[in-house]
Amino acid sequence: MGRTEFIIAMSIVLFIAFGLGWFASWLVHRLTRVTQAEISDLDSMARSLHDAEEARDEAITYFQQRERDLTGQLSQTEAELRAAMDGLRDARAESEELRAYIERMNARG
Repeated sequence: MGRTEFIIAMSIVLFIAFGLGWFASWLVHRLTRVTQAEISDLDSMARSLHDAEEARDEAITYFQQRERDLTGQLSQTEAELRAAMDGLRDARAESEELRAYIERMNARG
């Protein structure tokens, strides 16, 4: 094989390699390209996700506010209960004093 035949053979091999590489690149691009419908689906999903995150944030804010309100009501109710229990204890003590006073007065007379 002479020098000219070697150069021609190498040129053919390199051209075939280039052709196969270009074909493989075209095939990969053709199989993996994203269609307009897929892009619109992705946009729609992104919008839905954003809306869902906003709704979640609003729900969290609502429940935190509701929890603060209920905690305040609970504290107020507990304070009222303590006041009522103190009043009941005072009323019982007063009724015991009155009962003892009445018994003393009945014992004298």
